[in-house]
Amino acid sequence: MLGPIAECFTPEVARRVIGLQPDAATQARAEKLAAKANEGQLTQEEEADYDALIEAADIIGILQAQARAALARQGS
Repeated sequence: MLGPIAECFTPEVARRVIGLQPDAATQARAEKLAAKANEGQLTQEEEADYDALIEAADIIGILQAQARAALARQGS
């Protein structure tokens, strides 16, 4: 489903995608929710937030892998 996006990567865009990182607040929130999840302490709202963060991280990870592959194909 994300394959067509990778076809749009220029070397510059691919490098920017590879460098994507969550901001400090998002990272701190994810770590807090992960700790609570491991303890079985998440509220329903927190669980929804945590699931959304995990899903976003998964999608970004896939795009980063595709960006790396695009750079390899382009010889960059």
